[in-house]
Amino acid sequence: MRGLRRAALAALILAAALPGGARAGEPAEQLSAQVHEALGVLNDASLDPAARRQELRRIAEGILDVEEISRRSLGRHWDERTPAERAEFTQAFASLLERAYIAKIQTYTGERVAVLGDTVEGERATVKTRIVTRQATEIPVEYRMLRRGDRWRAYDIVIDGISLVANYRVQFDKVIKRTSYQQLVRQVRDKQ
Repeated sequence: MRGLRRAALAALILAAALPGGARAGEPAEQLSAQVHEALGVLNDASLDPAARRQELRRIAEGILDVEEISRRSLGRHWDERTPAERAEFTQAFASLLERAYIAKIQTYTGERVAVLGDTVEGERATVKTRIVTRQATEIPVEYRMLRRGDRWRAYDIVIDGISLVANYRVQFDKVIKRTSYQQLVRQVRDKQ
């Protein structure tokens, strides 16, 4: 699950650093607003650690479409699951993603991010950004998003050409083929 850690760190750095004045469309603007809210939580010295984590979790739920990430990460195995199994997996995977996301966002140290813009095609959008580290290394990050009502939510994050969803899909497929779907669910829960 190394890919998750790298993806979560880069996504969280991005989430903490999007500039408010970037010229972009609705998906980038919504993402930017949520990110600025997360920054406010991170910088609020009056919050105790438990309250900070709760607020960051709430914000992450608004950014990530966990059910869609779960569906895409399981790939063809999703169709083989019952509605109850899908709900169980989504809940376990959401906990894993939230814990990783919140743990990594707290490591933000002021990295800069440029929002390069977004591309909207119907109900899908891609928000392109670039993280600039303190060592001046540039890391391209794309948020792939779906419109859900009046909100845009991320169903994948691509960091330096590596898809979070594709990375999980390969790992999950290997576990299911080697052992079973039930073992995968146990492993996802154990990672929490």
